[in-house]
Amino acid sequence: MKEQWVIPPSENGAFVAAMEDILDLYAEPFDAAFPVVCFDERPCQLIADVVQPLPLQPGQPFRYDYEYERRGTANLFGYLEPKGNRRWLGVTERRTKADFARCMQRLVDEFYPAATKIRLVLDNLSTHSKGALYETFAAAEAHRISSKLEFHFTPKHGSWLNAVEIEFAALSKQCLDRRIGSKEELHDEVQAWVAERNRQERGVNWTFSTAIARQKLAPLYPTDLANQS
Repeated sequence: MKEQWVIPPSENGAFVAAMEDILDLYAEPFDAAFPVVCFDERPCQLIADVVQPLPLQPGQPFRYDYEYERRGTANLFGYLEPKGNRRWLGVTERRTKADFARCMQRLVDEFYPAATKIRLVLDNLSTHSKGALYETFAAAEAHRISSKLEFHFTPKHGSWLNAVEIEFAALSKQCLDRRIGSKEELHDEVQAWVAERNRQERGVNWTFSTAIARQKLAPLYPTDLANQS
């Protein structure tokens, strides 16, 4: 028996520095002028039914045929404001630098137009950079968007620190647990799911703090925390 697992490094100053930076962000009180927003992306395979499923009957499980048709993949960009109890999802064909840049433009102009600075938690992928803005937009527009964003990158092997992963897990169980055959259908399904989650004001109660990390993840720290006053 074997299991794939994300094993964090031991005695890694870069890891704990990035980890504590994000944990301190999560510990701050809600501030609408400086919202903390978690961002990530995930692929979604498009699968269509070959035979129309049977109509749902009371007391009967949903019945569908074993045959299906693969119709490629789509990409989901996800945003979550843990303490603002809001989230958004966007469907794209790919996840290029230009796609990322347009997501940032939408974040600034559509979702948080009144924010002074958006503090964004995200993975350190090559596409996740302010340089992507300058490769997509004119310099003045790239600078305008960039000036509203403050990036906080999760460390390598530390994607679990991004609270939007909790939201993606809920999405997989509640919305993506069935066959979806087109980008249009995927868009409609996820937007309906997002609208309901936002109506319920579902947030994330993040309780893992820097103090707890120093106790439970002491092997990650280069110094001996037990002997420090």
